[in-house]
Amino acid sequence: MKSARLNRLFGVSGNCFDVAIDHGMFNERTFLAGIENMKTAIEVIAQAAPDAIQLPPGTAPLLQAIPGKQRPALVLRTDIANIYGNPLPSQLFSEMIDRAVEQGVALDAACVVVNLLMLPDQPEVYRACVRNVNSLKRECEIYGMPLMVEPLVMQDNSKGAYMVDGAIDKILPLVRQAAELGADIIKADPCDNVEEYHRVVEIAQGLPVLVRGGGRVSDQEILIRTKQLMEQGARGIVYGRNVIQHNNPGGMTRALMAIVHDKASVEQASLHVG
Repeated sequence: MKSARLNRLFGVSGNCFDVAIDHGMFNERTFLAGIENMKTAIEVIAQAAPDAIQLPPGTAPLLQAIPGKQRPALVLRTDIANIYGNPLPSQLFSEMIDRAVEQGVALDAACVVVNLLMLPDQPEVYRACVRNVNSLKRECEIYGMPLMVEPLVMQDNSKGAYMVDGAIDKILPLVRQAAELGADIIKADPCDNVEEYHRVVEIAQGLPVLVRGGGRVSDQEILIRTKQLMEQGARGIVYGRNVIQHNNPGGMTRALMAIVHDKASVEQASLHVG
């Protein structure tokens, strides 16, 4: 059944665009812009027909309640972390939801996703993430559920919240560890020099690499970056804020789908946004 679920996740092109709308799981007010009304946000994105939508267990039923056969596949967020606040809490954690894979099966998910976080001077958070991945792996094999691991190298932001660290020499070993722990799909950050991203793809040992979008940037920047990443061998993208906080989230979804699946140019893709 794992291969059947992967077929639901990846398009006929062999690539995938997963729209992340799981930000409410992290208890950070700034993440809620554009998704205050989850039912509306999910319906708008679903109508634009990405391959998947990434949701927590509490709002996943809103996607699965959409009638018909054509709705996007569900990627189920399985963990909660408190690393994005400003200021940061005095104690950081990464906790997994109860019986995550069973919840995924009950919700008809095509995949489950979990973090593998590397934060400065926070070995206990990293250790908790390794435990989470390990516990999910065996359950995923039993139930035939694909496992997406999100190896994220973070840097300590002086403003009080962790930010992405794009240093490729830090990204490579964490991506490789995710592969060795048994990931079926890797969701990784872009590196500082996008032209080096083929090294991330290579270190993943043949696993499909989906690139994380991160914070909100201009339309031109996100489209150009996506085109470059796909040309470097990425198998798709997992973008959230650059879609859900856009003034035309449906149009941006269609623009990115054109790049991911149809190899559209940036200029061709831009026509979908208007």
